[in-house]
Amino acid sequence: MVSETLALGRSSNAVRRIDPLLWTALLCWWGLVALMTGLPDKQIGFAAPRFVNETHAFFIALASLLTVLVLAASAAPHLKLWQPLKTSARWLVVLALLLGIWEYVTAKQALLPAPFFAPPRALLEAYATDWPRLLDSVLNSLRLLAIGFAFGSVVGFITGVAIGWSRGLGYWVHPVLRFLGPVPSTALLPLSLYFFPSSFSAAVFLIALATWFPVTVLTWSGVASVDNRYYDVARTLGANALFLVLRVAVPAALPHLFVGLFMGLGASFSVLVAAEMMGVKSGLGWYLQWAQGWAAYANMYAALIVMALLCSSLITLLFIVRDRTLAWQRNAVKW
Repeated sequence: MVSETLALGRSSNAVRRIDPLLWTALLCWWGLVALMTGLPDKQIGFAAPRFVNETHAFFIALASLLTVLVLAASAAPHLKLWQPLKTSARWLVVLALLLGIWEYVTAKQALLPAPFFAPPRALLEAYATDWPRLLDSVLNSLRLLAIGFAFGSVVGFITGVAIGWSRGLGYWVHPVLRFLGPVPSTALLPLSLYFFPSSFSAAVFLIALATWFPVTVLTWSGVASVDNRYYDVARTLGANALFLVLRVAVPAALPHLFVGLFMGLGASFSVLVAAEMMGVKSGLGWYLQWAQGWAAYANMYAALIVMALLCSSLITLLFIVRDRTLAWQRNAVKW
């Protein structure tokens, strides 16, 4: 009996230690569940809505998981789980409120016109029923993006180093760079379709071009801004021109190069959708066009969410590579 009382006391103390914002987040998520399951849907057609029970089960599972995580983190605040939960508490509250408003104005009251604005269950239905086509589109987009980004980064790096090191080469390339660089890559769609043998190669060229310009400019700026005293010291120790480029200029220009890579990755994603709409058989851009053509707006929103998560994940991965490569500048640039 005494042990049970002590256990209850510990659990109540753990509950009392929960941050008020986390309490609010739990209440909001269980309120979202109550809204979904307790308030009936407004009928707007003859066909019964699909994935209603699956959606309810999914959000009940999310609210239960959040409850378990919060209670576990509160019982052991020394764990690494506590700080991320406490930091994201406000976002958890806002996310639950936004989902509740979305569910209320679409499924419960039908205030927004269908099918342009579908309820949350439509997204779950799109992921559950069309995941093979969506996964194939993601893989093809990653393949196209990787090839175009790699070509643009390599060529941009070589071009930036060359014009930053050689004044004679910079004299001829710099005006061309200033003239062609700011032109949007999508404006060259007709020319790329004419000059390249396939739509895939034309899409690779457009993505590479969008990556090439920022990488070239930032690499050139980094090489050109290296202190001449570094070169003088290296020459005093017997370094040749190749050593100066590879071991002095390039390492000093790496911070600028990574900024160019970040800008190039963002630009390549903006070009990816347009590039995949010109005859490519699969990809996220193609999927968006296909979903819009069939008025499957829930599928279109599902693809947009996947694209945003994919872009954010790739930029995060690039930041991890940057922090490992430039250990002396770790966390100098935030994401």
